[in-house]
Amino acid sequence: MEDYKKIIKLLLLGLSLTALLLAGCNTKLAKLKETKPLIPMKEYEKMLLGNLVADYIGNENCLKRCHTHDKLAADFNASTMGDQLKDASHGMMIVDCESCHGPASELMVEMEGLDEVKNRDDVIESHKSNLLNYKTLPAGAKSLVCLKCHTQNAEFNLHNWNAGAHALSEVSCVDCHNVHAGSDLITDPRHITDLCLKCHQAISAEFSMPSHHPLKEKKLYCTDCHEPHGSPNGKLLRKMTQKETCGRCHTEKAGPYLYEHGDVTEKCTNCHMPHGAITNNLLKLREPFLCKQCHPHHRNGNDVADAQSLLADRAERYTRCTDCHSMVHGSDTPGTSSGGAFTL
Repeated sequence: MEDYKKIIKLLLLGLSLTALLLAGCNTKLAKLKETKPLIPMKEYEKMLLGNLVADYIGNENCLKRCHTHDKLAADFNASTMGDQLKDASHGMMIVDCESCHGPASELMVEMEGLDEVKNRDDVIESHKSNLLNYKTLPAGAKSLVCLKCHTQNAEFNLHNWNAGAHALSEVSCVDCHNVHAGSDLITDPRHITDLCLKCHQAISAEFSMPSHHPLKEKKLYCTDCHEPHGSPNGKLLRKMTQKETCGRCHTEKAGPYLYEHGDVTEKCTNCHMPHGAITNNLLKLREPFLCKQCHPHHRNGNDVADAQSLLADRAERYTRCTDCHSMVHGSDTPGTSSGGAFTL
């Protein structure tokens, strides 16, 4: 009896913890999905003006005053933007500290006589009041700092960024890219999975299902299917349709076939879960229940006699459709009994 009570208590505790976890996730998701007023681009631009009475003093003055031996300066000098600053041939001489942080002449005036160790609080406050304070800037303004230069960069599909799901959900460039990270500011593919799943926790759980795409095994990445910088396609897909996107890897199932499987020629997710499922082959339901959603009158057993109807019902429940219809995605040859039965 005591053991039974302990089991009940553990079950109740587990249910309570699960409910709290789901409530926390739902609250976070609800905040991302809540309706927000669209801020005109001009309002973001005003936030980036910085100190209107300040003047630009150049990288050399910024670095020699405070950041000569600073790791941020060393990482910046080793970055792609630091390389551009050194090379005059690229024609982008504005790539320096102040192109992201704003003009710093007034900051230099306030910093006179301050010791960066003894007067640390005053130094930090001077930076906040004279330079752009990224902690208080909204995500759209942060991204606009990067877009000032990168909208002309053909490497990324940034022309779709402002209308993309990430921008509309108040995700900024610096949430994924660390400007002072070092030589390469592009996120390493090996780290993309952890970066994406940090926010997409529900999808992370799907990739832990028994049948799943090998994302956590680092055999493919979120960016193989999705374009994080924005896409005119649904779910930020890299291709216009699901079939085109899935067909990049599953070429043997993409077709075209002489006998197409109707209604699933464009949407693989009619039958499959894209990230993970508890059933084999990422199916939404196990066979034959998945197929019965569209083929409810097709019997799996032989009903030639009323006496065999019970056996036929059992056969209908437990026989897999693909035992006979093996070419379920499509076929170039007619079936043995009728045209296009996907049996060969």
